[in-house]
Amino acid sequence: MARPDKAAAVEELAGLFRESNAAVLTEYRGLTVAQLKTLRRSLSGNASYAVVKNTLTAIAAKEAGIEGLDADLSGPSAIAFVTGDPVEAAKGLRDFAKANPQLIIKSGVLEGKPLSAEEINKLADLESREVLLAKTAGAVKASIAKAAYLFAAAPSKAVRTIDALREKQASAEAA
Repeated sequence: MARPDKAAAVEELAGLFRESNAAVLTEYRGLTVAQLKTLRRSLSGNASYAVVKNTLTAIAAKEAGIEGLDADLSGPSAIAFVTGDPVEAAKGLRDFAKANPQLIIKSGVLEGKPLSAEEINKLADLESREVLLAKTAGAVKASIAKAAYLFAAAPSKAVRTIDALREKQASAEAA
């Protein structure tokens, strides 16, 4: 029979898995409490970072329907539960891992699909959602402006041609 505190921990982890759209499994061996606090603060807008017990996490992942984390659940593990932009969270973890090589990104899950450490790094290389939306809006605006120019070009050319004919006719009558 499971102890109530462990059952509650499993239920809490399963709830975090269900609520998040991504999760990144890391190993934090060698990091100080101050460094972990800095990491949590850097992820605060997009993710929550929690140190977890491997066996309880494996049970909670199965309850939440998450596959692909079991193989990497060894050693001191912590998970970043991403509720915001997955790209921003991946960038935050990658940048922190560059500054602190003790943090090792093991694997992850994005919308129920397992990710390797390399795929998480590729995700971190993407531009943020806001930048991609701004680029898309700029491309749409440019194509609309180009279309407006093309639609205005024919009438404008016709007006210039009529003005030129009028001037030619006026000069011919004067002569």
